[in-house]
This record gives sequence, C-alpha cells and structure tokens, in this order.
Amino acid sequence: MITVNGKFPGPPVVAREGDQVIIKVINHVKNTVSIHWYREWWNNDTEAVISQALQSGGGPNVSDAYTFNGFPGPLYNSCTGAKGLADTYKLKVKPGKTYLLRLINAAVNEELFFSIANHTVTVVETDARYVKPFQTNTLLLAPGQTTNVLLKTKPNPSHGRYLMAISPYFTGRGTFDNTTAASILEYEVRKKSSSFKNKITIKDLPRLPSVNDTSFVTNFTRKFKSLGNARFPVNVPQTVDRHFFFTVGLGTTPCPKNRTCQGPNNNTKFAASINNVSMALPSIALLQSYFFGQNAGVFTANFPQFPLVQFNYTGPPPNNSNVMNGTKVVVIPYNTSVELVMQDTSIISAESHPLHLHGFNFYVVGQGFGNFNPNKDPASYNLVDPVERNTVSVPSGGWVAIRFRADNPGVWFMHCHIELHVSWGLRMAWIVLDGKLPNQKVPPPPADLPKC
Repeated sequence: MITVNGKFPGPPVVAREGDQVIIKVINHVKNTVSIHWYREWWNNDTEAVISQALQSGGGPNVSDAYTFNGFPGPLYNSCTGAKGLADTYKLKVKPGKTYLLRLINAAVNEELFFSIANHTVTVVETDARYVKPFQTNTLLLAPGQTTNVLLKTKPNPSHGRYLMAISPYFTGRGTFDNTTAASILEYEVRKKSSSFKNKITIKDLPRLPSVNDTSFVTNFTRKFKSLGNARFPVNVPQTVDRHFFFTVGLGTTPCPKNRTCQGPNNNTKFAASINNVSMALPSIALLQSYFFGQNAGVFTANFPQFPLVQFNYTGPPPNNSNVMNGTKVVVIPYNTSVELVMQDTSIISAESHPLHLHGFNFYVVGQGFGNFNPNKDPASYNLVDPVERNTVSVPSGGWVAIRFRADNPGVWFMHCHIELHVSWGLRMAWIVLDGKLPNQKVPPPPADLPKC
C-alpha cells in the first residue's frame, strides 16, 4: 500500500486563501508516482453540488471557473468571486531559455485544450513515460492526464507578456463550463525596444480549437509514440491470454416513485455503466474483503467479459436505456496478458470518456471510430512503439484498444476520470490473483490500519 507520511489516507493540507503552500514530495516507492490536487473551481460547497445532482438525477451546476494553479485569471468577472489580475497566475521566464513545463489536467469534469500565444512547445513525456518528441502549439489533456513539454522562450520577444489559455473539449449531452481561463507568461526583459509591448487584452488570447473539435483531438492523440529504445524499451504484450470488450457510456435508471427527476426525461435519472453494469460502491473495501476471503455480500466475480446484449453501439440507441446495478469484478491470474477494447456508445449521446486504470500502466495499441471490428481492426494495431499511459480517452463515437500485463496482485479500480460519470457508476474493479513467489502476493494490511 502506498502511503503519505505513513498514513492512508494521507494527512490533510490546511491552508487559507492567499497562502503560498510549498510541499516537498520525496518518492520512496521504487516506481514513478504522481501526486496532484484537483483545481476546477466552484464558488460553492462542492459536496452540496454533487449531492444535489445525484438526488435530482440531472447534471450538476457547472463550475464557476477553470484555474491555473488555483488562479482563475483575468477573464472571469467579479460575480464568480475572481479578482482579475490579482487572481492571475504568472509564469516568469527569461529570453532564450528552455523550460520544462509539467502540465496536468486537474479539472474534475472536462477535457481541456491548452496553448500559449505565439509559442510552440515540444511534447516529451505523458503520464510519467517518455515519448518520441513532437512539436505542437496546442495540447489536449483529459482529467488526470499529465504531459511534460519543453518551452523554448523567444531570444528577442516583442511582448513582455503572452497569454496562456485553457478551454474545454466536450462532445456529450448536457451542460458544462464553456469558459476560457487564462494565465500569463511573463518575460523578464532588461533592455526593451521601442516596439516592445507589455499590455495584453483578450485579443491576445491563443487560438484554441472549437469545443467539439474531435478532428484535432484525433490527430493530436495519434502523435504519441513510446521512445522504444534500449534504455526505454516497449514491453507491450505480443500475445494475449485474455480478451475483454467493454462498452462505456451513459444510460438511465428509473426515477423513484412519486418523484420527478431531471434525467433525459422526467421519469429517469442519468446513470453510467461499463458493459451496462453501473457499479454500486460496497460498504466494505473490496481489497479488505478479498484479502480476508469475506467477499460474500460484498462483490461477485462475474463482471461480463463482453456485453451481455450486442447492438449497434454507435448507431440509433436501443429502446431500453436502463442500466443494471451491482458490485461485480473481473478476476484474472497473476501475469495474465490482457487486451481490453473499450467502446463508446450513443445510448444517451456519443461522448469522450477518459478511462483510468489503477495499479498499472498500459499500452494504447489502437483506436478508431464507429463499432470495433474484431476481424479487421486488430490488423492496424501498433505493437512496435505504442504510447504507454495510465489514462486514455475512449474516442467519442469510437473505440480504443489497450494491452497490459497483470503483474501487480491486488484489487484495482478502473473508472472514468470525469468525476460526474464516476458518481453515476462508470467504474469497475479488477482482481489480480497472487503469484507463486513471495513478492507476487498482496502483503497483509499494516498493523496500525484503522478499524472501521
């Protein structure tokens, strides 16, 4: 178990608005670990926001702002609680230097475009894995995804300040925060020419893709390739022991009796599922019940390997959009090589879903649009230098194929990284059985693990 200062959950970080918090993180785990806090901003009690949405069956109130390192920036008015330039993040740089920018989408409900006006960056790493470098002036990050880029600053900038901006990518149904947040890239320049410009306006924003620009997203995503050299080899499984096909998407659940709900119609609530199973969270931790062999009444090991009912996943929706509820898991032996195809559905609407798998990195070997064809599509897989990730977006109206080796025993959560969809049930769990050797087994819980 990974702990923070010997505790799980880790200790709270308490700060007042305006405090500068410096947190020194030392990784004592043998593998690369990322740690982050979410930064999409509601000028409200976020627990009340999601509670109200789950009760009504509709979507939550949208956030009041996106932020850069906690700062909403100059584009939001005072009604949101923002304070203009006083609430604007500034990244100070010097001319003619190269900077490593570590970007993470810490929003909770939206994929985000990112760009710096009049600058190009070089992508070198994603989800803590090096990639073949490529240049771009715009990036897309799904919630939870990380991307490291090299920024070469201008040797003789004509401006003292350039705007950095983020805006959402959204293809689904419902309301969302369709705003743009900005921060400032500020040059430290001693000698300024007569044409030097320091003032910035909204006209100086970088040009970002349109909110539903799936074409850009597809082209950008396909640029990611693993380094694939002797120092950083690609260990994608070339053969597969177990094949899985999961449909992911939204659905409905009936509204409680004598109530009106705010789902797709007055009689239903929004729900979300994998293979039409909307996961009900158990009252006892899955890992605890599995380790002590007390899974009766907690979970069942019959999560469907394939959809129980096949249909035209990206075509006209079926008449019945209701999901099943349950706590079901997939159980696989240690060291199993797995191929998982995740297919978007248009039951409510086609939508991009960033799926995150705990406990493993995986290789993204293929993706496409429409319904996955098991007889044709695997021929186009990249098994040479596929990108290695821990979060991948299932394309809107399409599919993505990943491969990984199940060499980490335990219980591992897999879920959509859009928090609203997780709350609606778009989640499941894998159980990887123990191997034969001592280091291939789940260790017992620590002696000081708090009792429930």
